Amino acid sequence: MHRKGAQDAKRAKMFNKLAREITVAAKAGLPDPAANPRLRAAILAARVQNMPKDRIERAIKSGSPGGDDTIYEEVRYEGYGPGGVAIIVEALTDNRNRTAGEIRSGFSKNGGTLGETGSVSFMFDRIGLIRYPAAAAGPDAMFEAALEAGAADVASGEDGHEITCAPDDLASVRDGLEARFGTPESAHLDWRAQTTVPVDFDAAQTLMKLIDILDDNDDVQRVQANFDIPDDVMERLNG
Repeated sequence: MHRKGAQDAKRAKMFNKLAREITVAAKAGLPDPAANPRLRAAILAARVQNMPKDRIERAIKSGSPGGDDTIYEEVRYEGYGPGGVAIIVEALTDNRNRTAGEIRSGFSKNGGTLGETGSVSFMFDRIGLIRYPAAAAGPDAMFEAALEAGAADVASGEDGHEITCAPDDLASVRDGLEARFGTPESAHLDWRAQTTVPVDFDAAQTLMKLIDILDDNDDVQRVQANFDIPDDVMERLNG
């Protein structure tokens, strides 16, 4: 029962984050997903996580004219975690001071240091990222279709296909692939580390705790970091 309760709480928190992104996307453009690429991507992400249809519709309504008047700001935080790992935290907040204080506290209590905007993002590339399940297409077919749609690269494996593109090309590449292979699992802007930092067991323990705390924050939408945990260290962590 305790485990189910924890899973339900985690699921509810995830739905809250997805709903906030849908609301912000609807506010930023038209509340019609057909005419709003960001909203379409947010709804897509919610459906992949089996978010109820009525919850999605309520989130769209909140972002429509006459809906919720809460103003959310998109904020990015950057800093270093244990072992010198660079971390980028993207958030949607209605109170910058509250969120900044919570993020700073999370870093300082778990072996990290929150820096200024731009302090670590230069070590990452901004990309558009689209994911399809492996069953959507064969590697060759996905590669050809992705390049034809304007993608920069495709990585295919047992876990599926990852298509990367320039940020400005995300909408057109996604639409081109969607027309051929159907709705992707996800499509969003992301950060990709240029190099990775190996971490030992002690640093990895604290780092995972920090990332869990950041992920658990209601305002945080996405956390990216440039760590590399060796297989033997990961086995010890999971064990």
